[in-house]
Amino acid sequence: MSATHDAQQTPPAAEATRVDGHCDPRFTAVREAFEENFRERGELGAAVAVTVAGKTVVDLWGGWADPARTRPWERDTLVNVWSTTKGPVALCAHLLADRGLLDLDAPVARYWPEFAAAGKEKVLVRHLLSHRSGVCGLREPHSLEDLYDWESTTARLAATEPWWEPGTRSGYHAVTYGFLVGEVVRRVTGLKPGAFLQREVTGPLGIDFSVGLPVRDHGRAAELVHAPAGAIGERGASFRDVTPMLIAAMANPPLGAAQANTPEWRAAEVPAANGHGTARAVAHLYGVFAGRGLFGGRRLLTPEAVERVREGQGRCVDLVLGAGLGGESEIGLGLWLSGPQGAYGPNPRAFGHDGFGGSFGLADPEAGVSVGYVMNRMGSRIADDPRKRALVEAVYRAL
Repeated sequence: MSATHDAQQTPPAAEATRVDGHCDPRFTAVREAFEENFRERGELGAAVAVTVAGKTVVDLWGGWADPARTRPWERDTLVNVWSTTKGPVALCAHLLADRGLLDLDAPVARYWPEFAAAGKEKVLVRHLLSHRSGVCGLREPHSLEDLYDWESTTARLAATEPWWEPGTRSGYHAVTYGFLVGEVVRRVTGLKPGAFLQREVTGPLGIDFSVGLPVRDHGRAAELVHAPAGAIGERGASFRDVTPMLIAAMANPPLGAAQANTPEWRAAEVPAANGHGTARAVAHLYGVFAGRGLFGGRRLLTPEAVERVREGQGRCVDLVLGAGLGGESEIGLGLWLSGPQGAYGPNPRAFGHDGFGGSFGLADPEAGVSVGYVMNRMGSRIADDPRKRALVEAVYRAL
């Protein structure tokens, strides 16, 4: 069923946002929720994709790629997805672990000797993946220019002291996650995570996703629009307790739409936050987890490796994000578990990752389902944007 045809039948035509793409009739609820996001939730430009058993059953896009509404959102429009990037970066580490090249229970210093400084000699690789290393941010000011310098950033992370006893609690590593996991990937393979992901996954599978954005693709990138005025935001509304740890994790350096729209940000490699892709690409990458390691006829991970991805490390109130996540939450080895809050649908063992402002990727191996959603008008929440909730609920109604 053509979503374009359906959207053109929605009166009044002058108020309807054109939606293009394909939607299996069984998933009409997803198309309706996607269209409602434009009518009721302030959507500017966006795309959503759903796969079931490796088959794409929803692939929709609509709206505008710029706030001036001069560039329609196209099938191949790319956008920065912020922390939704963390899922593909975790995939890199799990590929190496599955091949016996990386031991998740080994000290990070086995692969990155300099990291043992300042009391971090017992930090394990699994602590990096589960945001439990204590290195949620740097203690000294770190500029954007510093962030774009891989060697400088990783050297400073190796030298820094943890904010809490590693392994005991999670504290969201908003930006440092990609450099910490990414440097381990680089020490094992000789490649930064973006290049490794391209060589092992996105290239062979033809997935339109990259960490950073090649100059040739800058013209396809949507322009992000600032979140509404207010605090940084999280699952509830705004952070109530602004602590030094929170500032280090979330605002050193400050990041937002203004930074992400620049050529410098797109050209850099910030593997926790500057992945660029389509919703289809996000759904396909998370589909590797949903398919128990198999996607597009190619096996990337063993089923046992997928189980490790969602191996919970203990529920707790996150030391950075606090109780705004709905109280206690749990991170697996790289992705958040749906848990009793149903952050990624009714299956508590489903998992995924949200990006600042609204994007997300979801994997549910039991249902064989993956979802990708990307957009350019940022909401004020770190996770569980209302547009996300509407789409996830629609997917599971359709199932």
